[in-house]
Amino acid sequence: MMNDNTLPVNGVADTANLGLCDIALERALDRTGSLPGMVCMFGPSGFGKSVAATHVACRRRAYYVQAKSVWTKKHTLTAILHEMGMQPAKTIPEMLDQAAAELAVSGRPLIVDEMDHLVEKNLVELIRDLYETSQAAILLIGEEQLPNKLKKWERFHGRILSWVPAQPVTLDDARKLSPLYAPDMELADDLLQHLVDIAAGSVRRVAVNLELIHDTAGQAGVDYFDRQSWGRRELYTGEAPKRRLS
Repeated sequence: MMNDNTLPVNGVADTANLGLCDIALERALDRTGSLPGMVCMFGPSGFGKSVAATHVACRRRAYYVQAKSVWTKKHTLTAILHEMGMQPAKTIPEMLDQAAAELAVSGRPLIVDEMDHLVEKNLVELIRDLYETSQAAILLIGEEQLPNKLKKWERFHGRILSWVPAQPVTLDDARKLSPLYAPDMELADDLLQHLVDIAAGSVRRVAVNLELIHDTAGQAGVDYFDRQSWGRRELYTGEAPKRRLS
């Protein structure tokens, strides 16, 4: 049966990566003055980094932006200022000063998701300027190779307080995801472990399969599945279906 501690909070399961994300930002917020204030969480797509970041942003009252592949300096600063509820100034230097002043005065952190896009657009120094001017806590979220990509910018790389690798989904995560994506039913640990085994570390794939199981249960009129009763029904693995030969 489900335990109370498996229940989602505010529609978000308290997975391991959510905890790691929160601890990383807390470390930057609580650092001593001599330590750098940027932290970086990185990992493969599907590991739940963005979900964790948006939830932590609410918990820590952080300003949160998700970078896009087409962003320029102006787009990046405009997005940050809109998140702050501010009208952007006319020039990029003025916009930078606006954003940095708000971070410094408010004491609120900044979360930059999809940081890889800014790296590819050579906008890393823009984020460093924001940090240097404000000394705010900044959490960067990116893909698995983000730490290696940032080595090109030595002055930026050296200002990272900690590197936090996102962790692959676990059975405990699956238990916490179950009431969110397969509510009002009980799933045995052997089936949940199977979902973890075929997920290749991805929280997203476990969530997709939990929804699939929930839909199947509704159609079958049952509220319980274990590995045996699920049987040979198909589950999502991320692989494209093979063509069936006639």
